Amino acid sequence: MKKLLSMTTATVALMLTAQVAIAGPNTVAGPGADPSCFTPVSDNTTYFQWPGREGPYKIALVNGFIANDWRVQMIAVAKAYAAQPDVAADIEEFKVVSVGEDIAAQIAAANNFIDQGFDAIIINANNTAAFGSVVRKANEANVVVLSFDNVIDDPNQIAINVDQKGLGKSAGEFLLEQSGDGPAKFLHVRGPAGQPVDIARNEGFLEVIKESGRDVEVVDVVGNWAPGDGQKVTADAIAAGGVFDGIYVQGGSQGVATAMLDAGVFKAPISGETENAFRQLCNKAGLSCQSGGTGPAQSSVTIKTAIAALKGEVVPSEIALPTSISYAPFKEGVEMFPKLPGSFFAGNNFEACNIGFTAEEIASQTGENN
Repeated sequence: MKKLLSMTTATVALMLTAQVAIAGPNTVAGPGADPSCFTPVSDNTTYFQWPGREGPYKIALVNGFIANDWRVQMIAVAKAYAAQPDVAADIEEFKVVSVGEDIAAQIAAANNFIDQGFDAIIINANNTAAFGSVVRKANEANVVVLSFDNVIDDPNQIAINVDQKGLGKSAGEFLLEQSGDGPAKFLHVRGPAGQPVDIARNEGFLEVIKESGRDVEVVDVVGNWAPGDGQKVTADAIAAGGVFDGIYVQGGSQGVATAMLDAGVFKAPISGETENAFRQLCNKAGLSCQSGGTGPAQSSVTIKTAIAALKGEVVPSEIALPTSISYAPFKEGVEMFPKLPGSFFAGNNFEACNIGFTAEEIASQTGENN
């Protein structure tokens, strides 16, 4: 009996080991499917392949922070993409949930979708390091996990992003160039504390300034990537005696520019995001502006990637999205759109991925949970 129990235990252990071994995607050789769209970050990027399954698929988008226009439009564009006829044919259900800045709530939401049997979970993470258990659970359940924008720091999922640190570097280079050669004072209007994108952009911004060797003072305020918050903290900084030689705003750029113009103390070059209202204001006021980022439609690229992975196609584990940077004066109808809302972010079309939208498609959707 003891011998039989020992054999049974060994057999169970072997079965569990085999299950662990096959959990998650297989690592395979590239190139992957649709390389013009699913562009690997580098020549050393790993390629994944999940066993193909029959569609249509259940896909969930688990968002965290939503209190700005970019996040609202990101969700609206994701819904618009999922509703396009060719895409909708592959989707049985597309669910969106935003949980705020609560990391535990975002983890719980992702786990809940795994438990409900969703085929793929897309995450814009509140914390890059907190989702290892979610990835492991998903891989054990043969659920594809993808992250974008604020990507998960785990090698066993698909990460889709732009070079966020590079955007911070570009902002620093622009302000250094525009502010002359002597000592300078820059205002940095940052995103929510602890958000991975904010951290990466700040690192790039400070790195360029340090490497320049110039005497530059950087004053940090938190604008939460929101126009109202950005306007308030900028106005407060100026009212406290701040005269700045340049401003870097990660998001909510039109609010920051408005605060500077309303104060009437100085006109400094501004490096901001791709908000339509910011570009309109830069043109109207004749400001020296850099406007760069990546459009909210990266959520759509992530959905496209999820569908490819679920069909068993080979995809890179890390996908690089293009970054768009423009300079004032912005071209009407190309870089700035007078007939679209000021909250509209440019850069929603990814031609290499055959992803594009009309303003009406985006406007017909909301950023609400569904």
